[in-house]
Amino acid sequence: MAVEHEVAMPGRVLLTGWFSFPDGEVTAGDALALRRIRACLDHLGIPYDVAWSAGYRPDALHLSEAAGHLYTHLVFLCGPAHGPQVEELHRSFPSCVRIAVGTSVIDGSAPAVTGFHHVLSRDAPGGVRPVPDLAAAAPTGPGAPVVGVVLTHGQGEYAGARRHAEVAATLTRWLAAKDCACLELTTRLDAHDWRLCTTAGQFESVVGRLDLVVTDRLHGLVLALRAGVPALAVDPVAGGAKVSAQGRALSWPATLGAGQCVRAELDRWWSWCLGDGRNLAERRREEFLDARFHDTRDDGTAGLARVLSTAAWPEGRRERTSGARSGP
Repeated sequence: MAVEHEVAMPGRVLLTGWFSFPDGEVTAGDALALRRIRACLDHLGIPYDVAWSAGYRPDALHLSEAAGHLYTHLVFLCGPAHGPQVEELHRSFPSCVRIAVGTSVIDGSAPAVTGFHHVLSRDAPGGVRPVPDLAAAAPTGPGAPVVGVVLTHGQGEYAGARRHAEVAATLTRWLAAKDCACLELTTRLDAHDWRLCTTAGQFESVVGRLDLVVTDRLHGLVLALRAGVPALAVDPVAGGAKVSAQGRALSWPATLGAGQCVRAELDRWWSWCLGDGRNLAERRREEFLDARFHDTRDDGTAGLARVLSTAAWPEGRRERTSGARSGP
């Protein structure tokens, strides 16, 4: 008769990575790799703790606080299995079974590598077949809105009425606490800097892929609505200036004055922009398209055409203009 052998399951596991070291860093890939390992352990019913860098998660468990006797296993995941920080793990947790998974091995004979009892690398020298990174098959989490942030720190022409620094500081602090992916954008075009758009079309392509624009610039508001993207606009000039005026011209309600730039108001209009504001932004886009082809919006072009067609030329202006250029 066959004898069934009971397999001893691990006790508590400590999950570590480069995201655990005080001077380490946390990348999106690290976080997804960790999500993959956590899902695996959850499925197996194995309890675990995660050690985080104090710089990233000051309120979480840190390596310096993790007592080795509480864990049967230590798992080091993702990134290079290399360097003194990894070597220190072996010295700090000598009684644990130490496993490296999803790591890159640069030198298989290095103490950082040989200190592990098991190395399940994603790549290694010597013809070892690479395997997919842990992040590739990580469970999908809830998405976050993608927000373009278009701020100005100039506009000195408003002198003592400028509230640009205060508005920008409030907006950026507020955004830092939001669950969103922020892209810092500028409407300034540049033919040489790869970080900036070269043409207006390139900028429009970026804006069209956003869920929301947060801005204190007139064109941040206009170009968002032109793309059918809701904008949360704040006028950075005390008493209101061109941003407020444009909000009225476009009948866009999510336009705040500098004095309204407070968390409660920002939260309220954030929710509106990501809700009903989407439909209104799309309607504004359609209106802009209609105006381009049917001249239904008075944006100054009709007046310009009228002036150019009917206004009398100043004495001698026509002659000077017509003779200003020679050649083909």
